[in-house]
Amino acid sequence: MGSRPDFCGDGPTLLTEEDLWWFAEGTHTNLYTRLGAHPVRSKERDGVYFAVWAPDAGAVSVIGDFNAWQPGRHPLHPRGSSGIWEGFVPGIGPGSLYKYHIVSRHGHVLEKADPLAFATEVPPRSASVVWDLEYTWNDRAWMERRAERNALHAPMAIYEVHLGSWRRGENGRWLTFRELAPLLADHVSHMGFTHVEFLPVMEHPFYGSWGYQTTGYFAPTARYGHPQDFMYLIDVLHQNGIGVILDWVPSHFATDGHGLGLFDGSHLYEHADPRQGYHPDWGSFIFNYGRHEVRSFLLSSALFWLDRYHADGLRVDAVASMLYLDYSRREGEWVPNPYGGRENLDATGFLRQLNEAVYRHFPGVQTIAEESTAWPMVSRPTYAGGLGFGLKWDMGWMHDTLQYMAREPIHRKYHHNQLTFRLLYAFHENFVLPLSHDEVVHGKGSLLGKMPGDDWQKFANLRLLYGYMYGMAGKKLLIMGSELAPWGEWDHENSLDWHLLEYAPHRGVLQWVRDLNRVYRGERALHELDCDPAGFQWVEPNDADSSVLAFLRSGRSPGDWVLVVGNFTPVVRGGYRVGVPRPGFWRELLNSDAQEYGGSGAGNLGGVEAQPIPAHGFPYSLPLTLPPLGIVFLKPA
Repeated sequence: MGSRPDFCGDGPTLLTEEDLWWFAEGTHTNLYTRLGAHPVRSKERDGVYFAVWAPDAGAVSVIGDFNAWQPGRHPLHPRGSSGIWEGFVPGIGPGSLYKYHIVSRHGHVLEKADPLAFATEVPPRSASVVWDLEYTWNDRAWMERRAERNALHAPMAIYEVHLGSWRRGENGRWLTFRELAPLLADHVSHMGFTHVEFLPVMEHPFYGSWGYQTTGYFAPTARYGHPQDFMYLIDVLHQNGIGVILDWVPSHFATDGHGLGLFDGSHLYEHADPRQGYHPDWGSFIFNYGRHEVRSFLLSSALFWLDRYHADGLRVDAVASMLYLDYSRREGEWVPNPYGGRENLDATGFLRQLNEAVYRHFPGVQTIAEESTAWPMVSRPTYAGGLGFGLKWDMGWMHDTLQYMAREPIHRKYHHNQLTFRLLYAFHENFVLPLSHDEVVHGKGSLLGKMPGDDWQKFANLRLLYGYMYGMAGKKLLIMGSELAPWGEWDHENSLDWHLLEYAPHRGVLQWVRDLNRVYRGERALHELDCDPAGFQWVEPNDADSSVLAFLRSGRSPGDWVLVVGNFTPVVRGGYRVGVPRPGFWRELLNSDAQEYGGSGAGNLGGVEAQPIPAHGFPYSLPLTLPPLGIVFLKPA
């Protein structure tokens, strides 16, 4: 699919009858090879083949910098009753600017960007750009083994990145994809993260939407460079052994005039009824998942990023808003399904179709649902009645844990269940534990700012929070900057506060996150059974008075254990006895209170010998020193 077609005859077309059938059936998964703008050769002339779906149009023409933006000079022609208009414009090629001039059957005149454009102008300009996607990849080694790196038994520590504010250039300018590539690869490699997850890179008119108000479902934003530049960024990350997950937004789309809304004068991509087609939370349109051609469009967008950009996964945004017809709506503001329920049957059908298509064509990737409700079996196979995602964000863990950590330690014993409740459902899904961008914006404060106490206690609490997340069962996600422990919220208009690394407490947190990643990746017991109840066992879940938790993580091999013990109060607890399953020396792998991290140095001097004193249902026990607001990881020698 990477080579340019060479067509001869009366007129070039990339559309076969099978394409038209699959498109209308809602099963086409590579529309990007058929619709949009494609450089071709016809009758010994180079030019561009255009094709766009606009079934309610009375006339469609291509306007651009090659015809002084004059309507009618390069008309497109309907392809039977498919609703697709196509045509050939000779003498132009990559780099040409264009839009579609559409006159609806009712006489409305619209100028629209190409829904399947591969490139765009830099916003706020909104024209599409003819482009090819030729690129020579150098990530073969990664691609051949990424299925193993993305497997549920593999470690997954995700670094969530907003490209416009991770690091800035001189005078605050955005860095390009190519400038970011070596810097980001070096930092992520140094820190030991396994994957990066990019907030949406798909073209979006409003920078402040962070990409979640999309207009270009097949175009990376031009703010940071051309499509090949983004490929280069992913290529460099792959060459450094780092996976790439892309945020993707099929839940709603931007209402900007050049976008998908009212595309041909009709409600083409969105529902006509605002109770179904308009999202009150975000002021955006909602896709009509019951329309076959819309499903083909979205399926093709998802697979496009996996195919042409070698993405290793898709994190699907706002799944809950897709699943429920009454999401964020009051009585009378939504339309029940045919059975009178609030479940969006078209959306659930689409999500199952999406996941089946992704895993059929790209079995080595993962799809991840941002889903905040108790909808069952989100990350279970469709053949078992699930939605078919590979993983799901554990939003409940995030909210409960952050609420607990924000409490003064003296009050924590009354809310101990906020830490233990998760294990009632922890293995109902394949979970990612997220500390994401949503928790450090809009007045919520930074993660460090949420922590109680004086400055020393704030940093100790933050290290404890990170250690608790890395010890708990589930994959991990940290918003960029978390490793710097910033005092302020994330600001998409500015670079991260890299200058904080001039100060020892912030350097300590950076080193702590790095060592957590190292141990998480190196110890099979901490990741191999992240999504299996056999990988977790409570040792001490009930000591609310001391605000202490202890649990064992297990690998597949018998006897492969890591003991995790957290003390959520600022009191050093000496001689705290914790039961263990075997005798011998238990080595201290990690201690968040080590002086190198900015702690007080309380701990176990490298490890503890197990004693034949039964405790917590085990025949042996460890007399531990629990550091203040600290967490320790121990492993039998």
